[in-house]
Amino acid sequence: MTDESHMYEATTQLSQTRAHSRIMGESTASSVLKDDVTVVLPVLNEEEGISAVIDELLENGYKNILVVDGYSTDLTAQAAQGKGVTVVEQHGRGKTGAIKTAIEHMSKPYMLVMDGDFTYSAADIEKLLTHAKGYDQIIGARSQENIKPSHRVGNRLISGLFNTLFGTSISDVCSGMYLLKSKSAKQLEFRTKGFSVEVEVLAQMAMQGNVTEVPIEYRKRLGQPKLSTLVHGVDILKSIFGLARVYNPVFIFSATAASAAIPGLAILSWIFWRWGEFKIFDTGWALAGGMLMLLASQAFIIGTISLLLKHSEIRIEQLVRSVGLRDSTTLEGFERSTAE
Repeated sequence: MTDESHMYEATTQLSQTRAHSRIMGESTASSVLKDDVTVVLPVLNEEEGISAVIDELLENGYKNILVVDGYSTDLTAQAAQGKGVTVVEQHGRGKTGAIKTAIEHMSKPYMLVMDGDFTYSAADIEKLLTHAKGYDQIIGARSQENIKPSHRVGNRLISGLFNTLFGTSISDVCSGMYLLKSKSAKQLEFRTKGFSVEVEVLAQMAMQGNVTEVPIEYRKRLGQPKLSTLVHGVDILKSIFGLARVYNPVFIFSATAASAAIPGLAILSWIFWRWGEFKIFDTGWALAGGMLMLLASQAFIIGTISLLLKHSEIRIEQLVRSVGLRDSTTLEGFERSTAE
């Protein structure tokens, strides 16, 4: 499909979205005002789609728009500035650096992250805002028709692994549209990079707060794709295991305990059966079964202690960060009053 065809399709979709947004504005009473939300657009060489994305956001009544540019080599930043929105250059690597930079610029109670390639509809933001007050993070679960088959398979695998390790039930953990409470976002610690940032944000929110999802539309992107199914998929899977070790250690150690306890119990049961039936006692097998059960009990105890220590660490970090933010706000207020 040519660039002209893509632009025609984008224009048609934008017109349809404008009509939809007027209907939604009249019929839906959102629990969060649009002026309380900053829409964050992390971008890198999205010249072909960024203008259409910003136009659609403005048409839907979202005036607080922050474009975080990853040092694009095309005219992405200039196109965004031409629309009158705030553009800042990110620090740090990849999309993680963009999200971290955006959080540092947050002044509104909520931040809505969405890609700048026109794949997400601004009209769907209303669905996330409706539930905003009850959750720390709300994910937009994408429709599947415009997702490549290989990406669908990878996303199911990634979501299934994440849900298993973190005890969640999110169908689209890799979605690029999600709403965060700014207060909760400022408590985040980033250890990953690139496209793993979505699972890292969700991992922390799932352990510390409430998360949910709502269905949203997913369109064909404008511009060249950047996601590699194999390379980025493997990176995200590796990140999930690392995040589980950090944020949900009890599962890792519990899995170790189960893998040792099951054969241990089987061996000991077999030993006692032979003893009861034939008065034969295998010392070597009995020792092996006992060692496996000992390993299982130690893994379970260590996992429980690790979980308690991690929760304590998180609470201390949040307390220190909140005190620091409060002191910074107080100092800024004092400096302003002194200057006046």
